Amino acid sequence: MPIKPARLKPGDCVGIVAPASPPLDPDTIDRSVAFLKTIGFETRLAPNVRKRLGFLAGTDRERAGDLMHMFRDRDVQAIFCLRGGYGAGRLLSLLDYKIIRANPKILLGFSDITALHCALLKKANLISFHGPMLSSTLIEKNLPPFTLQKLLRIVMHAMAAGSICDRSSLKKVAIVRKGKVSGELLGGNLSVLATTLGTPYQPSFKGRILFLEELNETPYRFDRLLTHLLNAGVLTQVAGIAIGITKHCDEPRAKQKSQSLDDVLKDRLGPLGIPVVTGLPFGHTNLNATLPQGAHATLDAVNGDLIITEPAVR
Repeated sequence: MPIKPARLKPGDCVGIVAPASPPLDPDTIDRSVAFLKTIGFETRLAPNVRKRLGFLAGTDRERAGDLMHMFRDRDVQAIFCLRGGYGAGRLLSLLDYKIIRANPKILLGFSDITALHCALLKKANLISFHGPMLSSTLIEKNLPPFTLQKLLRIVMHAMAAGSICDRSSLKKVAIVRKGKVSGELLGGNLSVLATTLGTPYQPSFKGRILFLEELNETPYRFDRLLTHLLNAGVLTQVAGIAIGITKHCDEPRAKQKSQSLDDVLKDRLGPLGIPVVTGLPFGHTNLNATLPQGAHATLDAVNGDLIITEPAVR
């Protein structure tokens, strides 16, 4: 059974890290601190969180050291990522998974942070949280209550969070293939997930509900990524597939004679014979529900829903 971190409580300390790219605006670090304080948490900045090295938030050793520093720090109860971008995969061989396993904590982030989620599940057997990040989602003025409510419900309460949808988010949900299955959650950003295949950080896909999200991948590139997963034999192992709200993944109108993303999903995923739901509220979107990687869920491809069926924290 995957290890569950302790739940986050009012007044707890949240560590802030930048394990991939730096925030586009350095001021967002201070705004992130202010935001966390307004919702009732203390904060601790990682020692190198303000570093910049081109497209990276400091050297690999600095960023890996910051993550390990937060896992070791007994005053820190959760670790929130500032931003994705690129670079988390460069840290995987530098982390001490024995120490992480001995100090299980909430790790929150998505997009490029998918690499860390996969590694923590495979090497430390730790549930982590695919959800909104500080600089790119949580401190935005147009943050919908949905996203913050879903996050706090799942990390602050040792109870099954239930449906990730609400009435407004159900409008975009569509069913590619009907059915209903249960299993542990696994997934994240499709491009990043594909880079874990054949590495020591590739988790098991067997019997799991695979959730995928993506940004700025045109239909043929989306097709290429799914075909890579098919050729690697992992899509035939999963129980069901949940696709989030994909952004800018269809061709511009001038090129719409090519296949649409919906066409690609039906072609590549439909023949698998497993339940597939698209348009669920997670990913590069303001409606970004938090998904606990490694926790049990039910994919309902009859009503179009993904339901968290066990507590993800203790």
